[in-house]
Amino acid sequence: MSTKPEAEAVRWLDPDEERAWRAYRRTVIAVQAATARDLAAIGLSEPDYEVLSTLSERPGHTSTLREQADKMRWSRSRLSRHASRMEERGLLRRAPDPADGRGCLLVLTDSGLDVLRDAAPRHLESVRRHFVDRLLPEDLRSIERIAQRLADVDG
Repeated sequence: MSTKPEAEAVRWLDPDEERAWRAYRRTVIAVQAATARDLAAIGLSEPDYEVLSTLSERPGHTSTLREQADKMRWSRSRLSRHASRMEERGLLRRAPDPADGRGCLLVLTDSGLDVLRDAAPRHLESVRRHFVDRLLPEDLRSIERIAQRLADVDG
């Protein structure tokens, strides 16, 4: 006996839906690849930049590993391995989390903050060149509205 759903239970995309889905995917991949390439040229990955910028915005330049992993939609173990590499480069340090004996805090170092300060203008220029400056103000508003609708991908 097969456990596959019946063919009629599959909601295939109609041509308009498929074109929209493929256009969305191509756009996300193209913009992300371009901005990642620009970050790589200055020695950072997208996750490096995400961690540095998030920590810079937090009180005490500190976040729990759990909060950061949730924000990035990464597992804690994946982020922990990435944080180890960033720690080896002097961009952050770990500290015990007083609220969670098994957890740790990620703390932005002075060196990490310096790297972020140098990288931020270049990253913003990249975001403008590959995304913002190619769109009209109403396009940006539409993207924001659409993103809000799609924000809860698990829902």
